[in-house]
Amino acid sequence: MVIKKLALAVVFVPTLLSATLVQAENVKKPNVLVIVADDLGFSDTEPFGSEIKTPNLKKLANDGAILTNFHAGPTCSVTRSMLLTGNDSHQAGLGTMAEYLQPEQKGKPGYEGKLNQQVMTMPEILNAQGYVSFMAGKWHLGATEDSNPKARGFTKSFSLMPGGASHMDASPMFPGNYKARYLEDGEDVTLPKEFYSTDFYTDKMLSYLKNDRKKDQPFFAYLAYTAPHWPLQAPDQFLAKYKNSYKEGYEYIRNQRLKRQIALGIMPKGTQVNNPIASAFPAWDQLTAAQKADQIKTMQVYAAMIDSLDYNIGRVIDYLKQTGDLDNTFILFMSDNGAESATPESLGTTEDKNGIREWVDTNFDNSIENMGKKGSYVNLGPQWAQVASTPLPYFKSFVANGGIRVPAIVRYPKMVQHGQIKTDLVHVKDFVPSVLELTKTQRPNSFNDHPILPLEGISFLPIFNQQKLPERSLGWEFNTRRALYRGDWALQMQAPPYGTGTWELYNRTQDQSFIKNVADQHPDIVKNLASEWDKYAQHVGVVEAPVRYKYGQMNCFYDTCIEPEFLKNLGK
Repeated sequence: MVIKKLALAVVFVPTLLSATLVQAENVKKPNVLVIVADDLGFSDTEPFGSEIKTPNLKKLANDGAILTNFHAGPTCSVTRSMLLTGNDSHQAGLGTMAEYLQPEQKGKPGYEGKLNQQVMTMPEILNAQGYVSFMAGKWHLGATEDSNPKARGFTKSFSLMPGGASHMDASPMFPGNYKARYLEDGEDVTLPKEFYSTDFYTDKMLSYLKNDRKKDQPFFAYLAYTAPHWPLQAPDQFLAKYKNSYKEGYEYIRNQRLKRQIALGIMPKGTQVNNPIASAFPAWDQLTAAQKADQIKTMQVYAAMIDSLDYNIGRVIDYLKQTGDLDNTFILFMSDNGAESATPESLGTTEDKNGIREWVDTNFDNSIENMGKKGSYVNLGPQWAQVASTPLPYFKSFVANGGIRVPAIVRYPKMVQHGQIKTDLVHVKDFVPSVLELTKTQRPNSFNDHPILPLEGISFLPIFNQQKLPERSLGWEFNTRRALYRGDWALQMQAPPYGTGTWELYNRTQDQSFIKNVADQHPDIVKNLASEWDKYAQHVGVVEAPVRYKYGQMNCFYDTCIEPEFLKNLGK
């Protein structure tokens, strides 16, 4: 079914412009730095309860505000399209990931598989205001001449074009034509021999800030790391820090994280873990010695990647401090979605029952000694991914809140009082309207002779002035999975075996980990919110199509897989 878009004049959520920031004309324009981690779970940093050492993010949080109720999209390119445009992904061209466009969706507006001409990016807006725009890291928003970072407004950019690759060389993430392609300012480039993605992207961003910016020129910087996206790899010095960690197992780590979250005020007292895969996969004590060793090393590598990520974030913050730019820079740190649960069995095409397992086993050395090093191919898997989501259910690719509720931190001392914890419901598409208010910039109604859609997000700056954001309906749709938030309520629908296949209702304030489905007790609320979701889907142009692939549908842990019925007969 194709749900037609409404006319451009219709605005589902009006843009909110508040008067929280008043700047004198002679004050320097604020810089903007957005740092995105790739597949980082809700509880994977110290400010959100983790045991992983992230001192720079901890200091960023202490100097600014933690946003505990920040929501993104369920996957990487979907979120990035909303972050950079302020529009819904279905409007911006990423109605689903380009890799998984279905026949019913191809050629439809909003399903171009790249940023389209209906939206305008943050650098395209700010460059007209005298800003210089830099980008380093993962793009994943189109690799054509009209959709790469240079074409979409970035003054200087170094970008990984697909969704992922090896962190230590140009090995691809998938077999076949999914090559690790890199562009610098729109031109193909090759990687140096000595390469680690997190270090290299940081080096590039620092070089742009040092060499490609006029004195006191305001900048917009997009630092889009690929850590801790699979394949999990980390430098030796960070791996060494965790060589004795995680022997207690995933249940212990999860429980400790929740205790810290409650003590920190990230979660209210009485919060319980929602682990929907607990009965499907073996508990830690049921694993063999070899499996435990494999899982321990996997989590050690993942932790080392996050530690390295934090170290490099610290390098950028230190540079801004040295140049005197730090306190005039609005910084947003966030993850693009929940942690990744996929393993080789659940990756690749549906024609191969074993996924890409044979390709991984043939081409990579995943011995315990080599895991996390160059030439290895390691996935986090569903058990540790569920720990990363603590206490929320599920992970990346789900619209259950473990997939879309992500860690976020804001620092800007001119507006944000230090040490705050903000529980207001904020969406990633609110970033662009917030920057527009911060920089006192008016977004045009057309760009490159094309009319553009009105913004969908609202400015979240009022929350730093003790104001409440207006109640609104926030919708999600990803590959038949649906969600709608309004007020205290969350409505979601996920097909079996991950959901009931019907609308489920949760009280977001009283039951933050979505344990108790109260749809039967509140049929009128379900009906009203379901109607709101229909309006959302019509407004943004959702094109429904059946799912015909494994990714996000199958979750495997050694010899056990959770999968919907349509996948069970593949390869037989």
